[in-house]
Amino acid sequence: MMVRELPEHDLTVFAERRHAHALVIPVINEGERIQRQLARIRDAAPKVDIIIADGGSTDGSLDHALLRENGVRALLVKRGPGKLSTQLRMAYAWALDEGYAGIVTIDGNGKDGVEAIDDFVAALADGYDYVQGSRYVPGGFSENTPLERWLAGRVIHAPVMSLAGRRRYSDTTNGFRAYSRAYLLDPRVAPFRHAFDRYQLLFYLTVRAGQLGYRTKEVPVSRVYPAAGPIPSKIGGFRSKFEHLLELFAVALGFYHPRSAKAVA
Repeated sequence: MMVRELPEHDLTVFAERRHAHALVIPVINEGERIQRQLARIRDAAPKVDIIIADGGSTDGSLDHALLRENGVRALLVKRGPGKLSTQLRMAYAWALDEGYAGIVTIDGNGKDGVEAIDDFVAALADGYDYVQGSRYVPGGFSENTPLERWLAGRVIHAPVMSLAGRRRYSDTTNGFRAYSRAYLLDPRVAPFRHAFDRYQLLFYLTVRAGQLGYRTKEVPVSRVYPAAGPIPSKIGGFRSKFEHLLELFAVALGFYHPRSAKAVA
């Protein structure tokens, strides 16, 4: 069995597995946004088991009674350093250990239309290995997208990821996506490494699928930013954005490829 590098974390399981696919939601101090989102998911009733990947929230938004009420199957709480990629490694590993056939990921800040979750599940069931949500393909929808975000995504991020990944993508900054079990367990992918500690894992999984010949597609989604007030995002300030850009190009240039097919997975 291949060794996996995972963060220390706490696990609380509220229910047994019910579905073939998991929905992983990374959060940290999302407050009422995640609570409203969970209620919307409950009402939409997609065919997934919900797994919360918490980065160490301190705002009380993940009350266990509320999570049970909204059908959450499990809560994993990261302890120690690391950002989004660390949270995802933690939750993806647990989901794979639980036998899920694939994993859908959606941000926990309430911007995404949860009605599309079943479209990702259907794509995985049809044999796709990487499914990227896009607000820019026919059927997609966006509202109040900040100009800076639109330019960064359309002019820099998507072109770079498309070129590196040998597939044409239109919305690679979008965290609404899905992966097959086979793709995540491929030793040539090896996503469970400490090197993925900030936002690199999302970029890496985008480019690696096409490079290895996996089946990929985009599905239409909606993303709505608030009309006023702060932007729901953990990426803010010049330094954070610059580091984000460096990670993007490091992934595109192959710096995160495993050293061999026997690399740590």
